[in-house]
Amino acid sequence: MEEIKNTLEKVINEAFGISTEVEVTVAPELEEKSEFRADFATNVAMKLVKELHKNPREIAGEIVARPEFAKYRTEIAGPGFINFMLPDEYFIQKIGDFSAKFEENISQDEYSGKNVVTEFSDPNPFKVLHIGHLYTSIMGESISRLIEFAGAKVHRVNFGGDVGLHVAKTLYVLKEPFTIDDIAKAYVEGTRLYEEDENAKAEIVRLNKEIYRISENNLHDSELAERYWKGRELSYKYFDQFYDQIGVKFEKYYPESTVAERGVEAIREHTPEVYTESDGAIVFRGEDFGLHTRVFINKEGLPTYETKDVGLLFTKDEDYRFDESVVITGNDIIDYMKVVLKSVEQYAPELVQKTSHITHGNVRLPGNEKMSSRKGNFIKAVDVLDSVREKFSADESLAQKLTLAAIKYALLKYKIGGDIVFDIDESVSTTGNSGIYLLYSAVRANKILKNSEENSAEMNKNWKLNERELRICKKLVQYPEVLRDAVQEKAPHLVCNYLFETAQEFSRFYENCKVVGDEFEHERKKIVQVFSNVMTHGLRILGIEIPEEM
Repeated sequence: MEEIKNTLEKVINEAFGISTEVEVTVAPELEEKSEFRADFATNVAMKLVKELHKNPREIAGEIVARPEFAKYRTEIAGPGFINFMLPDEYFIQKIGDFSAKFEENISQDEYSGKNVVTEFSDPNPFKVLHIGHLYTSIMGESISRLIEFAGAKVHRVNFGGDVGLHVAKTLYVLKEPFTIDDIAKAYVEGTRLYEEDENAKAEIVRLNKEIYRISENNLHDSELAERYWKGRELSYKYFDQFYDQIGVKFEKYYPESTVAERGVEAIREHTPEVYTESDGAIVFRGEDFGLHTRVFINKEGLPTYETKDVGLLFTKDEDYRFDESVVITGNDIIDYMKVVLKSVEQYAPELVQKTSHITHGNVRLPGNEKMSSRKGNFIKAVDVLDSVREKFSADESLAQKLTLAAIKYALLKYKIGGDIVFDIDESVSTTGNSGIYLLYSAVRANKILKNSEENSAEMNKNWKLNERELRICKKLVQYPEVLRDAVQEKAPHLVCNYLFETAQEFSRFYENCKVVGDEFEHERKKIVQVFSNVMTHGLRILGIEIPEEM
């Protein structure tokens, strides 16, 4: 596709003196059989009509008549589409290349030599991880792997609120002895009291100031301080256990208390030229930029979430000198982040230019309302893992792999941005668009490879691709293009969609083309080998491991 695109741009420039960006797409599969089966298509001839004042079919004819396109079969379709058909020999050669040097043929270098920080998951200590944290952790890890694959050094970091009103609300209720589950219940009750009881609200506000003092000065000289540090430690241990369970490892946690001072420093340094005083608080007037005003330091002199995010941005850059910072959060803070970044843009535009904010929707089970840890109606992340694990009657090691494959694929197959309905029964299906179906396909391919003899070095020159061989070969050689798009868009769902479609093609190939013991066993084994390589690599991008047996 890239070769055709570049050739078209070169030919159009030389033939017509026009520089234009050409779009080439994979041609759709047609139900009816035809001698000409288009592999790629472009509408560039129709785009040139205004400049050349010619019929688009005439323009298309002049383009394909050029000697650069002699190695392709071409046709002009409809009002002026140009279709390209690659010869079978092209796919045979590509399968041979992919089989011999797979990594070399799929490599991407868009991030080569770059230093990237990915920040995701971001749970708050003194709260329990819910299904939304499970989703953003899995998504953030997969995006990190895509960027690593493209050549970057990736630093996974995690940001969470170890100080703030949510901590004060929790500690207002929480008494010794307590567990992580007690912490979650205390937060819900503390929130209710804060909203309904003025005396409780006043005491929680006082506690909030005291907790800031305890954290800032590392104090351990009171009963409140002991409860605070114990709750914080329990929370981080709980996070570590959860991340280990799903195969995610963070290089660093950034508690809000560790970056707040850096944020305050930036805010005060740029007041009043960027931030302004208002009724005893310091704000950024976002209305001047089509946004809204937000408070960065409140009337009590305490930094808000906004200031901590400012401090985090500067701290991450000071720690890593990043080329790009990728921040993955829920959609609910889109406008919030726009204000934070717009304020920093006024005095550190280079940091904002290097920051990418990717957002996602909410995760629900079928029929569930929006979840909220504040209301206590959330679904715990560990409960989701346990519910899926119960679907598999296998030994613990295999069941763990199947559980993660089911959940990760079910969450990653959707384009990031909108809400997701996570259906447990659908996620464990062996026949539908599921991670389990992909694992069965990969295990089946690996068994064929195990039972087949060693491949000869050269392809059999008498081998001609039948329809099923051609279709799976066409799908397999698209993998580098899929990876390129997935990296550029930071979109794991593109890998998911491709793997599912490729597994379907492999299933049809498996049903119709004997491998072991066939005249073309060596040649067909190369197809199976490339399929296995693609599945192994693609599933690894998704954080999924292929078991030996199922």
